[in-house]
Amino acid sequence: MRALSSRFEPSTYAVFRMVLGALFACHGAQKVFGLMGGTSLPAGSQLWLGGLIEISAGLLIAVGLFTRAAAFLASGTMAVAYFQFHWRFAVTGGKWLPIVNQGELAVVYCFALLYIATRGPGSASLDHRRNLH
Repeated sequence: MRALSSRFEPSTYAVFRMVLGALFACHGAQKVFGLMGGTSLPAGSQLWLGGLIEISAGLLIAVGLFTRAAAFLASGTMAVAYFQFHWRFAVTGGKWLPIVNQGELAVVYCFALLYIATRGPGSASLDHRRNLH
């Protein structure tokens, strides 16, 4: 099993990075353009700026360009989203738990993006082609 998983690790990671980046960009498109069932938010608002980060960082991560920086910025954006909009530093009634405050997606994105920031772009990326890994 180890030999099989080692063989497919580079391509599996590439698909993971691409899918995660594309999905992250979709969340931004919901906020900025009101696409895919989203609502276009007021230009210049904090949520709209977060949407711009989601679109741009998500696309950069998906294609693997400036991957580490984009993923680090996106991870921080999700940390802010969790603390400011989900948890809000409430501690009673388990409100600090992501499953209770509906912040689990922000937490998962935060840590998945942090993993990408530390792991790098991988071989199937524009960064790799440009020797920026």
